[in-house]
Amino acid sequence: MDYPLRQKTFQQTLDGENLQGFAVTHPANLRYLCGYTGSNGLLLFLRGRRVFFTDGRYTEQARDEVRGARVVIAKGPLLEAASKLIGEVKAAAIGFEGDHTTVTTAAEMRKLAAKRISWKPTSSLIMGQRMIKDSDELKIICDAVNRGAAVYEHALQSIRSGVRESEVAGELEFAARRAGADGMAFDTIVAAGKRSALPHGRASSQPIPRRGFVVVDSGVVLRGYCSDMTRTVHVGRASREERRWYGAVLEAQLAGIAAVKPGTTAGAVDHAARQVLRRAKLDQFFTHSTGHGVGLEIHEPPRLGKTQEERLQLGMVITIEPGIYVPGKGGIRIEDMVVVTKTGCQVLTPVSKELIEF
Repeated sequence: MDYPLRQKTFQQTLDGENLQGFAVTHPANLRYLCGYTGSNGLLLFLRGRRVFFTDGRYTEQARDEVRGARVVIAKGPLLEAASKLIGEVKAAAIGFEGDHTTVTTAAEMRKLAAKRISWKPTSSLIMGQRMIKDSDELKIICDAVNRGAAVYEHALQSIRSGVRESEVAGELEFAARRAGADGMAFDTIVAAGKRSALPHGRASSQPIPRRGFVVVDSGVVLRGYCSDMTRTVHVGRASREERRWYGAVLEAQLAGIAAVKPGTTAGAVDHAARQVLRRAKLDQFFTHSTGHGVGLEIHEPPRLGKTQEERLQLGMVITIEPGIYVPGKGGIRIEDMVVVTKTGCQVLTPVSKELIEF
């Protein structure tokens, strides 16, 4: 990862915002900008300088991981140590992550700062840069997607009537660890039968029924980057109505993928998928957005929702995941990760979307 280049690019953003400094504390942003993976850190941009603060527990880790910044091991609170350095400048507007900072911390910032220093809350300055994945990130993400797909195929072998949802999730998660994943990107969703109508039906002790849909939504973390995929299978023979539902969701998902290209709004992609379900008279059962960005965090901008005006850009990695959830009957979701390319997008998820019946 070219951390100095990322810092240089972010410095240009700060210059454009007329900020003389910036305090980064959100873990994903710290990892993105300087490579640090610990739980306590503060990266300070200050008039062209970059200084990283942490405590004694992370002395060796910080010196091993942090790139492009001088490492300072603080003897007290990191914010207090950073404020002392900030206090050495005559006057400055210092930005901070308003969307990741508590009211208490923001008040402490202002309390510690000299009168000539003003703290400015900002929103999504770093995320605006993180949304566009570089070649190094794309390689890791593709690897994470492939490993996530492989462990899903392994978990399919355990799906059968009478097996608890949690057992299927356990098989998948164990396989992910054996495949070299850092961990799971989120709590694995395995929702069977009527529970498949729960969009976030995390794996429970409920046994898989004799027939019905089974939604499996899982993702792994590899070198900090997440994968995310969903497939829906059916235990027993699917009815004609259930086959129609599945076909409509698949058509909606393919329509969403086809709509992805640079310059298109996130809302337009959502509309393309939702319109298919509307024609099938199933849109009332589609209760969430069509997708979201994925990277160092499982949910990142852009969000592909009805009213979202964010325009897709080359290098964005997003999910396309329409679904329907019919109370008392069951649900279906199909999700792929795609990367925005010059002419459209490339589907990263290498798993068939044909309906599997057990």
